[in-house]
Amino acid sequence: MKIEYLGHSCFRLDDELVVDPYKDGSVPGLAPLRVSGVKVICSHGHADHSGVECVEIDNSRECSFKIEEVPSFHDDAKGALRGPNTIFVITSGSGEKLVHLGDLGHFPNDEQLEKISDADYLLIPVGGYYTIDAKTAMEICLASRPKRIIPMHYRTSDSGYPEIATVDEFLKLAEEAGISNEVKVMEKPPK
Repeated sequence: MKIEYLGHSCFRLDDELVVDPYKDGSVPGLAPLRVSGVKVICSHGHADHSGVECVEIDNSRECSFKIEEVPSFHDDAKGALRGPNTIFVITSGSGEKLVHLGDLGHFPNDEQLEKISDADYLLIPVGGYYTIDAKTAMEICLASRPKRIIPMHYRTSDSGYPEIATVDEFLKLAEEAGISNEVKVMEKPPK
């Protein structure tokens, strides 16, 4: 599976499935997103995850991924603060399993944890404030046992929300847990 990082929490899979595109101007420091794909999916309706108008849809092909939606919350108050969130469990034609947690704001319940466990790739928010923080993200990684962990939704030196953390704390926790070899920080897209 080809995973292309487009910034913030947006990824394109195999040049066909775009997950959580951000709207123009919604994420400080990121250039406007212009990308093509066969299908676009959004974990929730906030501007930094719902820029469907920034994705040009290629109707000449069909999406080859199986997508399961797992309801969750954007906060630890059952959605009372920031609303619902959808976890996407995405399976490729070759059987690879990728889980995109969107703006997950709580530790998953047993049913959710079962669905996200044993993924080939876990795309997980680590910046805190609007989502789970680095500590909770690490607890989820240890409980769900993914083969590869890709952190997202964090601040960099020139992009992201000032109130969210950088990826550094998560990387430190991964080192302490002995799983740093499983973590891949995706390269930031060019401006």
